[in-house]
Amino acid sequence: MAAETPSQRRLANALVSLKRLQDRGRIVLRTNELRRDDREALVDAGFLKSVIKGWYMSSRPGEFGEGREGETTAWYASANAFIARYCEERFGSDWCVGADHSIRMHAGNTSLPTQVVVNAPAGGNSVVKLPAGHTLLDYRAKDFPAAGHRTTVGGLRAMTLEHALVRVSEAFYRTYARDAQIALLGLKDGSALARQLLDGSHSVVAGRLAGALRACGQDEIANDILSTMRSVGHTVTETNPFSDPPPALKMLRGESAYVKRIRLMWGSMRGDVIAAFPPAPGLPAAPAGYMAAVKDAYARDAYHSLSIEGYRVTNELIARVAEGGWNPEKNEADEQTRDAMAARGYYQARIEVEASIGRILAGSNAGIVASRDHRTWYRELFAPSVTAGLLKPQDLAGYRAHQVYIRNAAHVPPPAEAVRDMMPALFDLLESEPQACVRAVLGHFVFVFTHPYPDGNGRMGRFLMNAMMASGGYPWTVIELERRSEYMAALDEASSRENIVPFADFVASSMRREVDLTRAKLHPAKRARVSPRSARTTRARARPCRRTAPRPHACP
Repeated sequence: MAAETPSQRRLANALVSLKRLQDRGRIVLRTNELRRDDREALVDAGFLKSVIKGWYMSSRPGEFGEGREGETTAWYASANAFIARYCEERFGSDWCVGADHSIRMHAGNTSLPTQVVVNAPAGGNSVVKLPAGHTLLDYRAKDFPAAGHRTTVGGLRAMTLEHALVRVSEAFYRTYARDAQIALLGLKDGSALARQLLDGSHSVVAGRLAGALRACGQDEIANDILSTMRSVGHTVTETNPFSDPPPALKMLRGESAYVKRIRLMWGSMRGDVIAAFPPAPGLPAAPAGYMAAVKDAYARDAYHSLSIEGYRVTNELIARVAEGGWNPEKNEADEQTRDAMAARGYYQARIEVEASIGRILAGSNAGIVASRDHRTWYRELFAPSVTAGLLKPQDLAGYRAHQVYIRNAAHVPPPAEAVRDMMPALFDLLESEPQACVRAVLGHFVFVFTHPYPDGNGRMGRFLMNAMMASGGYPWTVIELERRSEYMAALDEASSRENIVPFADFVASSMRREVDLTRAKLHPAKRARVSPRSARTTRARARPCRRTAPRPHACP
């Protein structure tokens, strides 16, 4: 074993200090919480990253290395924790995020606004620059909500839903229509809202809320608000603040805001997906030939990515650093072991996906097949890592139990407790969707939007996409390495801005690429006409996996 160097011992000692703080729940740190030597060692090694002067967040080594200055994963993993601690140190408990942000959080929107508005009686109306282009405005609020009108959502102090709905502007219903609808659908009755409206004699707001509620199908609550306000002498004129009629959504008792969101997104996005795709060829008359083409695509398809996980220091990592064994950039043996496990797992999982496709081609409902089989895909994807001792068997049991983050993406996946409601809803949507292209594109999108597993979500999402492609006779579609950035950007655009058009166009163009390649193989004489143009197009665009830079793997 190589002798320990002073720098290794220094870093190991610093990691001990960092772990001690993290075990106390410290994700964001002040300068004075670490000795200067420890802080400098951790920053140099990539375990800490500056947020603003005097404040640091935990980060992953290598994330901010050469060529990765724009990585934002650590920031989105730490943003709420930073905002909460920063505001508590400045304002104590007398602060909360603004009405817009409060409603969006109540509606299950996990994305961070470009400007986070914090209301506080002691606010200075100043702007603090944060990572990834975000800012924090500490607004000096004269009508700061009382303690009974404040709550905690996602780790941040926020206004209660009813209090925020009374204070939000009319523009909110146009700018954040989806969040507004989900929030209004989440109201079980209008009593708390009516008390808020009467407390401030908000007759204009009452008319706007009644119109918004009615537009969302909440007629009973709308009528209750109108009758309550009018019964005490207020003149209320009902107005609808939405610029477009909200999509109809039949409410189910106990349905979470997260489930409402994916159901509403599905309904509003499916038209754009259908517009991007040619009509489905239909189930192939010769399933054996289709399956032969699927198997033939394996070598091109075997590209992998890893999901970004949390940032926690372990005792094992500390020991490895102390012994001089921590070197992720140069340890080829470790790297080759991980690659071998990923390659073998992908191979085993793909065999199961092909079996699922066989059942779909035989006439089984694609959504039902995917619902029943996807856990098997996942277990096979990581089974070699369990066999090798890199994972524990319980790691493959069920969906994730903790928060995860996506590298360099503004979208933050929903909390772990929401996943168990969202996944059955996804498979219900797949089961009832009549268009194969919608099943493929939105199935993939909603799967990675939900991010149900701690790792492997990109690979699983593409397996699901291709199983749904098969249900319409579309070819197995490979997301090519050269188009990775375009792929990731399109998914993040759909996730954080609910604009599915770039992703639908991306998948459709990738599918057409497969058709071109098939034609070139079937008609070699036309290769010069067909293939070069497609190849140039592919090189001009480029990229696959959603989470981390993938590597090609040879077939096991």
